[in-house]
Amino acid sequence: MANRLADETSPYLLQHKDNPVDWYPWGAEAFEKARAEDKPILLSVGYSACHWCHVMEHESFEDPDVARLMNELYVNIKVDREERPDVDAIYMQAVQALTGRGGWPMTVFLTPDGRPFYGGTYYPPEDRHGLPSFSRVLTSIAQVYRANRGDVEKAAGQIQSQLSAVETIRPGNDLLTEDILHVAYGAIAQSHDRVNGGFGSAPKFPQPMTLDFLLRYHHRTKSPGALEIVERTLRRMALGGMYDQVGGGFHRYATDAVWLVPHFEKMLYDNALLARVYLDAYRVTGLGFYRRVSTETLDYVLREMTHPDGGFYSTQDADSEGAEGKFFVWTPEEIAAALEDDAEIIARYFGVTDEGNFEGRNILHVPVPAEEFAALHGMEEQDFDEVLRRAKAKLYEARERRVHPGRDEKVLTAWNGMMMRSLAEAGALLGSERYLEAAARNADFILANLFEDGRLLRSWKDGRAKLRGYLEDYALLIDGLLATYEATFELRYLRRALELADDMVRLFWDDGVQGFFDTATDHETLIARPRDFFDNATPSGTSVAADVMLRIAVLTGDTDRERRAVACLRALAPVVQRAPSGFGRLLTALDFHLRPIREVAVIWPERPEQARPILDVLRESYRPDVVLAGAREGEGGDLTPLLEGRVAAGGQATAYVCERFVCQAPATDPDALRRLLNGET
Repeated sequence: MANRLADETSPYLLQHKDNPVDWYPWGAEAFEKARAEDKPILLSVGYSACHWCHVMEHESFEDPDVARLMNELYVNIKVDREERPDVDAIYMQAVQALTGRGGWPMTVFLTPDGRPFYGGTYYPPEDRHGLPSFSRVLTSIAQVYRANRGDVEKAAGQIQSQLSAVETIRPGNDLLTEDILHVAYGAIAQSHDRVNGGFGSAPKFPQPMTLDFLLRYHHRTKSPGALEIVERTLRRMALGGMYDQVGGGFHRYATDAVWLVPHFEKMLYDNALLARVYLDAYRVTGLGFYRRVSTETLDYVLREMTHPDGGFYSTQDADSEGAEGKFFVWTPEEIAAALEDDAEIIARYFGVTDEGNFEGRNILHVPVPAEEFAALHGMEEQDFDEVLRRAKAKLYEARERRVHPGRDEKVLTAWNGMMMRSLAEAGALLGSERYLEAAARNADFILANLFEDGRLLRSWKDGRAKLRGYLEDYALLIDGLLATYEATFELRYLRRALELADDMVRLFWDDGVQGFFDTATDHETLIARPRDFFDNATPSGTSVAADVMLRIAVLTGDTDRERRAVACLRALAPVVQRAPSGFGRLLTALDFHLRPIREVAVIWPERPEQARPILDVLRESYRPDVVLAGAREGEGGDLTPLLEGRVAAGGQATAYVCERFVCQAPATDPDALRRLLNGET
């Protein structure tokens, strides 16, 4: 018989609906039961694509004896961290304070009023590797709760005090200068792995926001070292096993230092952020390798991670048929069966061996880049590229016949905003109507399906939207809408972005702290009001909010928006200098604030196509110092003064370029505009 999770929409929660555990979703009912029966709460937090979450479910939550202990001794709550980032953030801080480490599955023991007093992550079914069995933990914690209530209350009070202290960042008054960027670059460069790319040692995470900052730093300073770090990292990742060489797209992270063995889950946010960094690397260097990786990644998302109505799914699991990575790995025999005549050379190219590199099978990777490999084997690069293209198509076709990993098909607003921006920018740069249409359809999907009474919601699945949106949902949707406007010049996207920016300030800004909270004024009251400033796997709501407020301030001339963004930057500047790798997105916002921004308005007489030669100039190069507005003559002036009173000079598409309150002569010739943007006379 299904438990209380059967009515949820989250695939992660639904995976547990048939457990013998009497699971509750997060909510008042569970806490009321805990208070009425004076039982501690067992809070279990995870997500659908988490391998060890599946392991713990199979080992413990499906075991009738373990479930009996859980049901007798606890009120059990199951939470999808992707739906409830607020709950996850609060209790992850507690687990990290208690154990010095965190991760998922997360297991936390709470008092009936929700205060944590003990916690950890994965617990095995029997004692092993220095970890107590889950049953032992369950029994011991319940005994402590009954026999030593005073100690439990004391521990809970101390932890809650620590959680409250984490919220506090003092408003700053120090002048924001380029020195912060230089210090950040120095620390990041010092942590760079100059052999394998990336930062630090194993495990290796992609850190796209740090790479984004480094591209901006290179643009600002012309530092060859910054670009070298970016290029080495991007090439090593894309040639390694962390990149899906057959189907495109990136796995979550590499378990080793050389990017070979990944954790095989694929996350929408990783692929959104990485596709954009590779696209920008292509813009900076002109190298087709980066363009190919970006488009293969976006194509993977459109092919395998897109709802028919335009929303983007959240994750693809690591496991299939009960084994991690089984869908993605190969034996030499499988390669031979799929490719026949090309099998030998393609197996050599992808590093396939009889012994394998992962549990007797092979993660495809590229030990030698294609151009070098072709030369070593006496082939023209163009000829080998054709062999490789043909082989990838056949391998993909063969792989499609396998049992696919599970897919979490909930649509999360924040993550969709990231992918929306990436597709919009790719569509604009590459002239791809397919990408532009996907970005616009996604924007329309979110705007139509994830609002209730004007309030943005967090999650949608199977026609049901739920959970009031968090700061990151507002900020990243605004980010995506601004990019979609700049790519399509549909004024409705700019209008909605400006309206949502007003809502974001009203719901999340706090004058007392001079900053944003992650939860809104209309959110449920938790044991702490979270403010997670760090850019982790996804950018923090504060970082993106500061960034979009600065850009909107340029578009609208609204100094109040700029003031709030600068307050965030000043408050966090001391922390950024101590841990710059944790603030990649915030550093890009600071870089934007410190730049002389060029405001460009493009006006056309009838149709946007008339402005394409002008727009191509604006998009062909990496220009993080440009804010772009565009519209047909006579439109858009009510939304941004950049468009007010502008005309299509002589009936031609015209670009107006202004900087520091000084405007240049209007440009109708693409070459003249290029010279103007490049500072040529």
